[in-house]
Amino acid sequence: MSNPTRPATMSDLIGPNLPYLRRYARALTGSQDSGDAHAAATLEAILADPSAFDQGISAKAALFRVFHSIWTSVGAPVAEPDEGNRGRQALAHLTPNTREALLLNSVEGFTAEEIGAIMQVPDDEATALIDLARAEMQDAVKGRILIIEDEAIIAMDLESICTTMGHDVTGIARTRDAAVKMALRERPDLILADIQLADNSSGIDAVNAILPEHDVPVIFITAFPERLLTGERPEPAFMIAKPYQPEQVVSAVSQAMFFASTETLGA
Repeated sequence: MSNPTRPATMSDLIGPNLPYLRRYARALTGSQDSGDAHAAATLEAILADPSAFDQGISAKAALFRVFHSIWTSVGAPVAEPDEGNRGRQALAHLTPNTREALLLNSVEGFTAEEIGAIMQVPDDEATALIDLARAEMQDAVKGRILIIEDEAIIAMDLESICTTMGHDVTGIARTRDAAVKMALRERPDLILADIQLADNSSGIDAVNAILPEHDVPVIFITAFPERLLTGERPEPAFMIAKPYQPEQVVSAVSQAMFFASTETLGA
């Protein structure tokens, strides 16, 4: 005799989607600490008022909708210009809500209809925000990118995406040591790094060796994003999961280039 299916609890609905909310919040704020604080505030809001979690839409969309209610209520931080940070200066001139819509679509994979539900705007407005964001962000900041990737085809694909965006690629490194040497030879403005490299070295180790010399944004690329988004140790603010879509790379690079520094790994 089979047991009846247990109804899904709030924990069942939220738990699998929480790592992706943290990823989104960190990319949105450019900081692990700030992103995690907003994610925690989202959970607290749901605990205080479970009805805020709309079960008429997907669990992931419902979680992000609560986050956005909080995000807009506090005025979407990092909107003010900062003379010492070119990324924040650029953010101050973006059309409101465009950055959020682009991240929701390109990084988190939400449709325009889902983004409309999350941001509580009409579907056509969500589509317009995504298109406008792509244009504004790609034109905002250009720079030099170091790619740390041991798979030749992926490395060439990343290089093509970055150069098409107007960035210069300073080099492609297949190992930790090669990456460090390239970074010392020519300072990058951003690093795209795989986690597992050809000689069994780590892209994380390479980045840790580079950041003391060059405090620049880092985007990690991994086939196992859930292993990096545990909340139990310093984690990347920017991350792309393999297999990726070109639009995800464009969005992440555009976002990361907005920040002159970011809490990618911590000390």
